[in-house]
Amino acid sequence: MARNARPKPGKKLEQRLWDAADALRGNQEPSEYKHVVLGLVFLKYISDRFEERRYIIESSLEDPQSEEFIPNPERRPKYLEDRGEYTRANVFWVPAEARWGAIQAKAKLPSIGQDIDTAMDLIEKENPVIRGVLPRNYGRDGLDKGRLGQLVDLIGSIGFTKSDDHGSDDVLGRVYEYFLGQFAGKETGKDAGAFYTPRSVVKTLVEMLEPYKGRVYDPACGSGGMFVQSAEFVKAHGGTRNDISVFGQEFTDTTWKLARMNLALRGIEADLGDRSADTFTQDLHPDLRADFIIANPPFNVSNWWDAKLLDDPRWKYGTPPESNANFAWVQHFINHLSPKGTAGFVLANGSLSSKKNGEGDIRRKLIESDIVDCIVAMPSKLFFNTGIPVSLWFISKDRKGNGHRERRGEVLFIDASKLGTMESRKLRVLTDEDVAKIAGTYHAWRNENGGYEDVAGFAKVATLNDIEEHDMVLSPARYVGTEALEECEEPLDERIERLTLEVLEELERSRELDLVIAARLRGLQ
Repeated sequence: MARNARPKPGKKLEQRLWDAADALRGNQEPSEYKHVVLGLVFLKYISDRFEERRYIIESSLEDPQSEEFIPNPERRPKYLEDRGEYTRANVFWVPAEARWGAIQAKAKLPSIGQDIDTAMDLIEKENPVIRGVLPRNYGRDGLDKGRLGQLVDLIGSIGFTKSDDHGSDDVLGRVYEYFLGQFAGKETGKDAGAFYTPRSVVKTLVEMLEPYKGRVYDPACGSGGMFVQSAEFVKAHGGTRNDISVFGQEFTDTTWKLARMNLALRGIEADLGDRSADTFTQDLHPDLRADFIIANPPFNVSNWWDAKLLDDPRWKYGTPPESNANFAWVQHFINHLSPKGTAGFVLANGSLSSKKNGEGDIRRKLIESDIVDCIVAMPSKLFFNTGIPVSLWFISKDRKGNGHRERRGEVLFIDASKLGTMESRKLRVLTDEDVAKIAGTYHAWRNENGGYEDVAGFAKVATLNDIEEHDMVLSPARYVGTEALEECEEPLDERIERLTLEVLEELERSRELDLVIAARLRGLQ
């Protein structure tokens, strides 16, 4: 490992590895470098799991007490290279030339890039479930092979077998999740970090929805974080990953591959379609009716419209404006819910009150149809790519009970905007206590004999008549009131920065709309 890339003492494993990997990045853009690093993490993990399985098979063949015992040592290698012995144990078959030992032995050679590309090709050919997913551009001219070799040595220091210090699943989950988050924070530009939803936001959605069993769908799945957290939730509550069926779709091809790789690493079987595709114009799961929908669609997308969407049957509550896809996403979610399904998703706060271009009418019809279950106002600075606050929406198709109490005619409003802890100057995170407070409030209200009570300044149940009096605006602050009229707890400098970010966001959106209008006017000439 390079001297300047040595992990710093006193930090967690994933932090030390990140510091070292980032030091080796050189002039590579984070948006490209993440595929370099995460591809190697994938390769090391499946190779470790392969070698672990190989050791178990070898031990059985040599043990006279084992049913698999083979007295003749010369016959044992045949069984060690029997791919069925690995695939039966849900272990990827890794050809000899692609195993980590073979790769690391070539780390100092100028051909290391091509060697890794060859290994990725071999693994894909032997394992159809990940065909077309792994990165294969390590041999490109722009990637410094000396630094790449050092990165191979660094990744080689992570142990992913159960006999290692931390246990394979624990280390893999921590390293992969941490690296995804750090890359999201390093990227720049309008869509920076869009592939990644912060863990605390995902955890809030999952803890509130409680997807114990059934079909889980995310039509804007990014790198697959919603599915990972859902599987962890099921496991934490005594279930297995097979209790949920996972369906998803992703527009960006490199992110779709990242999701496939992320889920494959964790042993989560998922149907993400056979390709990346636009959810609106190329719905890859048109007949799916999901029990749970968990999503963080891109905010305020203005270039989503296609003429063939004009009479789309999904627009049951009104045709969404061509200038903003927010309510297109909402209606896509509703269309894909089963008769007893529930959806939880992230939306920009503008959707709570906007009346522009028919959005107010769509929101009114949603409220009048009595499927809006809960709205949560979230704090600002939760996302890498925008500092503006967002809201969580919860839609339920069957509010007559469905395992809970009847909730027709009312909506729960939660104002969580004051929760969270600043992890850095730019990023806020929700603690486990924050998540438990939000989810616990929702469950107390939703469940039979939950003991729910309104909390001034935080939670309030409103009737549809109350919402009508507020002109069908769904901003929680309008309903929850204040805590004994106390002064705003948000520091002045933070409030100014937040408001400035909101103004800049609106100006950017206005600029994008101007470009769309100008383009259409030119088309009329």
